[in-house]
Amino acid sequence: MAEPLTTDQIFIRKLTDTVLANLNNKNFGVRELANEYRISRSGLNRRLQRLLGKNINQFIREVRLQRALEILKSESVTVSEVAYRVGFSTPEYFNTCFHEFFGYSPGRVKKGDQGGPEIITPITTETVKQEPVRPSRKVFTVRTKLVLIPVALILLIAVIFYPKIFKGTKPDNLRSSDGRISVAVMPFQNLTHDTTWDIWQEGIQTSLISTLSGSEELKVRQAETVSSLLQRKGNTDYASITPSVAGMISRKLDANVLIYGNMIKAGAKIRLNVQLFGSKKGEVLKAYELEGSDNEELIFRIVDSLKQRIRDFLIITELNNERLGVDHFTPVPEINPEAYRYCISGDKAYSRLDYPTAIEMYLQAIKIDSNIYNIPLAISKAYYNMDRYKEAKEWCLKYYKKLDLMNMEDKIAANFWYTFLFKTPNESIIYLKQLIDIDDKNPGYYYRLGDKYLIIGQYDKAINAFEKSLDIYREWNVKPGWIGSYSELGEAYHKTGNFKKEKRLYRKAEKDFPDDLLLRNQQAVLALTVGDSVAANQYIRKCISGWEEQAWSEARIAANLAMIYSEAGVPDQAERYFRKALTLEPESPERFYYLARFIINNDRSINEALDLIDKALQTDPDNYKYLHTKGWGLYKQGKNEEALAFFEKADSLKPVYDHLLYLHLQEVKKAVADKN
Repeated sequence: MAEPLTTDQIFIRKLTDTVLANLNNKNFGVRELANEYRISRSGLNRRLQRLLGKNINQFIREVRLQRALEILKSESVTVSEVAYRVGFSTPEYFNTCFHEFFGYSPGRVKKGDQGGPEIITPITTETVKQEPVRPSRKVFTVRTKLVLIPVALILLIAVIFYPKIFKGTKPDNLRSSDGRISVAVMPFQNLTHDTTWDIWQEGIQTSLISTLSGSEELKVRQAETVSSLLQRKGNTDYASITPSVAGMISRKLDANVLIYGNMIKAGAKIRLNVQLFGSKKGEVLKAYELEGSDNEELIFRIVDSLKQRIRDFLIITELNNERLGVDHFTPVPEINPEAYRYCISGDKAYSRLDYPTAIEMYLQAIKIDSNIYNIPLAISKAYYNMDRYKEAKEWCLKYYKKLDLMNMEDKIAANFWYTFLFKTPNESIIYLKQLIDIDDKNPGYYYRLGDKYLIIGQYDKAINAFEKSLDIYREWNVKPGWIGSYSELGEAYHKTGNFKKEKRLYRKAEKDFPDDLLLRNQQAVLALTVGDSVAANQYIRKCISGWEEQAWSEARIAANLAMIYSEAGVPDQAERYFRKALTLEPESPERFYYLARFIINNDRSINEALDLIDKALQTDPDNYKYLHTKGWGLYKQGKNEEALAFFEKADSLKPVYDHLLYLHLQEVKKAVADKN
């Protein structure tokens, strides 16, 4: 009778079965295996090291390789087919791993001519480590000695030459506290004196980031993070970035490895000079010099070669004897250079908030090269910023259909944007946290996370996220990209009654964004809230002056003053200005709407408010905000079933998630259910 399996043996069997069940899933890796058993990656790694002497990547890879050997022996299939069936991204990488593991190529299995070393023991329940046994001297055979002689020679060579190769930087030094290696890739400097190569400064950077981000063991700072810090530091001319500046950037980003390079022309050749720096010691780990034709159409070949070499370097050195998850490497598709120029032009227009021009440039890029899968996302965001929600959703769906082409980061970003437009903030938060796990030095991720928490009224969590975003800018010694980093945190402070913190925050914001009207607006609200009428009047005068300079209408100014008083809890003044705005624009549905909403929220004359909102609905019967207000007024009158009909119609017509509408709808549904 077979002996019962131990707990450890059962655990290994389950792990093996899980990997085998996900062979066709190229995205199944370290994180997914750990999540399957609700174990942290570090915890699973420690347990596998104790039981099998292997890390998680080795375990997954070897299970795949053993299954590949079985298929090769039993089925009439090609090596390439087997490679893809067992989850490798390329046959070439499969061949390399197979040869390293078994000692011969997979092609020789089909010929029945393995030769070479014996087949390595498969991972089974029997291979689980037992208590260590002190080896007998008799085990040290002549064969063992012959094997150890070259090993000893290799070790001797390594001891002699290792310091010269790595200049004293040990692999252990490259790891962060979370066990991963953080990498920052700088834009490549164009030193060719030919501006047509400018697009490849960021193009090569983006391509490298996309490749290296495919590894579970690497934490790659995304291009947005790097460029944000460079811009805040005033380094917009990449050719002027010195190695010391690059080193400073890597330290600000807590990057252990910095990839830094340039492009030069030598005759009819383009040459890439690249260096990998160990940031802690500021020493070169590896240097490359690649050369090819200066034909832009062939630049991808040089870049692909560079990506392969950097990846291979990180794999060969193994950085503390752990493979870097390259099983899931997703190549970046080639892009037509002319199309890429339009992409860059679109990005520049987008950064200037010139969304129509950005869309025009992006559409030109797609017209030239339809394989640029991430352009629909940029178009969707541009339409959203223009309040054209229908087009934003249409382009989002076009982007979402290309999910299979994306690497891990792009998939997460795609899911975030999809949930942003079609789902709820709670679902968006899940993906934002995943993006932060990938790049925890990106202040934009924390800002968006805070924004989502603010929307759903989880103010304490919003504060934590916003403060983390500002902390990163502070570490970089640069100001945030826009006032929202301060204003939304200020709003969260205000909602939680942290008025002292709010006031200190606005003082800091004044230094970074002097005379910003949104900031003045919130300072006026705060001053009114705490009863400082002198300061409030000063801020209000500054607001009015700024609005007049921007040629705002008198009605719009009155409406904004009404908002200030309303948010500060001064309802009589708020109503006075809402009515003034309506008097100035007596036919405006928007003025009807704002006054009606204010009256209903403050439980004033509900009948008057319903008459006002009816006038707005006559002009725009499918405006979901007007329908929401009508339903809320009916609910306040106790007409729950009538109110529910308006709420449900508003909910069906809303362009994006509206948290207040959601809360009101749930309240009315409950009232109707309770009555029934």
